[in-house]
Amino acid sequence: VQLQASGGGLVQPGESLRLSCAASGFTFDHYAIAWFRQVSGKEREGVSCIGSSGIGTYYGDSVKGRFTISRDNAKNTVALQMNSLKPEDTAVYYCVRHRAGCKFLDERWGDVWGQGTQVTVSS
Repeated sequence: VQLQASGGGLVQPGESLRLSCAASGFTFDHYAIAWFRQVSGKEREGVSCIGSSGIGTYYGDSVKGRFTISRDNAKNTVALQMNSLKPEDTAVYYCVRHRAGCKFLDERWGDVWGQGTQVTVSS
């Protein structure tokens, strides 16, 4: 059972990045997948979530209107399109199998975590 995140990097404020999460070892279309992020020394923050069928989504207040989550159940992948990036979006981003669906995000409901990908927004 594995999630692997990729796509992080260094960008300037206002630019875009697209993160990807590849899943293996479980029935992908049975689970909601979420993205969390963490800045060193701070608590993890729930960023976004997409339901098992791709219909329901959740966005944290800090990213609403800028980030878009999507999934391809045929390819067992989830993508997070991040636009209009800000320095405060700088963090390690994790994709997570979230067992509570997407009505809320709580890291205690994440039972499979990817390795994280660093996003740095700086001029």
